[in-house]
Formats: sequence, structure tokens, C-alpha cells
Amino acid sequence: MKVWLDAVTFGVALALGLTLYPPLIRALRGLKAGQVIQEELPEAHQRKRGTPTGGGVLFAGLGLVGGLLAAAAGHPGALPVVVGILGGGLIGVLDDLSKLRRGSIGIPARAKFPVQILIAIPVAAAALAAGGGDQLLFGSMSPLWYWPLAILALVGTANAVNLTDGLDGLAGSVAAIALVAILEFLPGTSAGEKAGGISLLGVLIAFLVFNRHPAKVFMGDAGSLALGYALAAMAIQQHLLVLLPLLGLVFVLEAASVMIQVASFKATRKRVFRMAPIHYTFQLAGWSENRITLAFALTGLVAAAAAVLVVQPWA
Repeated sequence: MKVWLDAVTFGVALALGLTLYPPLIRALRGLKAGQVIQEELPEAHQRKRGTPTGGGVLFAGLGLVGGLLAAAAGHPGALPVVVGILGGGLIGVLDDLSKLRRGSIGIPARAKFPVQILIAIPVAAAALAAGGGDQLLFGSMSPLWYWPLAILALVGTANAVNLTDGLDGLAGSVAAIALVAILEFLPGTSAGEKAGGISLLGVLIAFLVFNRHPAKVFMGDAGSLALGYALAAMAIQQHLLVLLPLLGLVFVLEAASVMIQVASFKATRKRVFRMAPIHYTFQLAGWSENRITLAFALTGLVAAAAAVLVVQPWA
């Protein structure tokens, strides 16, 4: 029965996404919500200037609706994913609007980072209330450990997904793989969490139909930050905080490449990579967007499979 319910939830979300994305794309064009492209990005990206952005509001919004309906129906565990999508989506919308007004910079990092930490607090609290205080390998975590690790996981994942969102289909496909793993193959999923997560996944798959190369719409920060908070919230809720870096390995590598690049340039005035995040280095080496997206998605698939295998002795 649960399998059929999951299939129906996914099918409805997918159908809604496929139906609503075309008018949303037209509306975004009408609002002139075109992507602002940084001048230093490769020439292939300059041609994307003006492509509608903000498409993530639809999969975030319908994921939020799915979670709220599950909570209203009395299904337990919906709150972490709902609060994660809502908090990440709100700060993402504000950042997207700021970019449209001010150019590619958006909200300055010194202002955005403290807000992201503040948003992470209620998400971490919701995950804790849903049982996230008990973690694989850690056992029952002291608040002195739980709060900093949970907030680090939430903010880090949100920013890592955001950094990965640089090529057509890249962040969405890697996130979809992680969502499938965490919802269907990793233990501890509650009914409410699954309803919200599957709703998010179904509309995300619909988004990828329009985000594949050449993309007709980008997810924007509204989508990437909502995805990041939701993924981390579900991992914490399912006692899998320690597995999150493996489950989201591609996101970790993308964020690490940026940190290494910045640290190296500040210390030696030399760059380790031709451009960071690392997907741009592959593009400058002559790889097509489709090839990079496929390679990174396959890496994400292997990492997710490894996470499933690693957790089996404790399942």
C-alpha cells in the first residue's frame, strides 16, 4: 500500500510540474527575470544571459505543499523537510531578487551567511524533535555536539548545492539521485518526510525536463538553497548525519574546490584549478555540458550506492 501511495504522490507531483513549468517560464520571461551571468565565466555561459531564472520556486513550493498536506493528515516527520524547504526557499528568493536588481553579486556573503545560520536553527530544531538527536556512530548526541554539527551540515549542504548549480541539469540531477537514495534506500524515513520529499522529487524531475541543455529555465538560489536545506534536514532526521558527505559527494567536491582555490590564491597568489567550482575547469578543458553533467551524475550515483551499502550493517 505504501509503495502505491508513494507512486501516486510522485506521479501527481511530476504531472503538476510538467503542466505548470511552461506557463511559469513564460511568466518569468514576462517579468524579465533573466539570469545575470558573471563576466569571468566561460563564453558558453555568456550566451545564457537572459534565460529565465527562479524556476526552483515551483519544485520548492509543491514540495512544501506535499509536506504540509502530510502533516495535516497526521503523518509524522514532515516538519524538518517543510521547515528546510521554506527557510532555504525564502532566503533564495531574496537572493535571486537581489541579483536581478544589483547584478550577479546578489546578497553579500557577509550578510547572507548569518541569515543562513539563523534559518538553520529552526530546521535543526525540527530534525531534533523528529529524532535527529540519535545519530549513526555518534549515538545519542549531546547538545554541545548536535547543534554545531547540524547547523554546519545544513548551511554547508545548502551552499554546496548552490555552488554546483552552474551547468544545465547539473545540480538538479545530482540532487535527484541523493533524494531517491535517502527516500527509498536508506533507513529511517517517516511517512510525513517521505510525502514531502517525494513531492519535491517529482517536481524536480519535471524541472529537469526544462533545465536540460540547452536550459529553458534555471532553478536559481530559491531552488538550490531549498534543496540543500531539505536534503540535510532529511539526513539528520534519519540519523544519517555522518553519511551526508558521502551521499552528497559531488556537492562536497564542488564546495571543496572553491575553498581550495580561495585558500591557495590568498596564500600564494596561484590557482590550483583553472576555474572553480571544479565543473568550470572541466568545461575549460573542452568537456561539453552534457558530458560534465553525466559524469558528475554518475559520480553521485556511485556515491549514493556506496552510502546505501555502508549503512546496511546498522539498518
